[in-house]
Amino acid sequence: MESTEEQKIFEKIIREAWKNSEFKAELMNSPVEAIQNLTGKTLIIPEDKTFVVKDQSDASIIYFNIPAEPDMDDLELNEDQLDIVAGGTQDPPIIITDGASQIADLLGDG
Repeated sequence: MESTEEQKIFEKIIREAWKNSEFKAELMNSPVEAIQNLTGKTLIIPEDKTFVVKDQSDASIIYFNIPAEPDMDDLELNEDQLDIVAGGTQDPPIIITDGASQIADLLGDG
């Protein structure tokens, strides 16, 4: 399966942070500007949101992220998720969005 353009951008950001400590520091301090400088893309952050970058690159630590509880009234399912729900499975599906798709939602054509 080929990566989407957004996934490729996300991977580029991570690779650069791994190899360039100055970029990683800039990414953590000013993520919007750092991403724009690296990719030429502008992040569009909703006014009621804050974009935070945390360094979780220490391999000796296991990180567990507790995301915000989804607003089920505003939740939109993609085609695969709709197929699962329509299939009448016994257990409700767990919908997980990875960092790449969250970043993809924020990337605009700056």
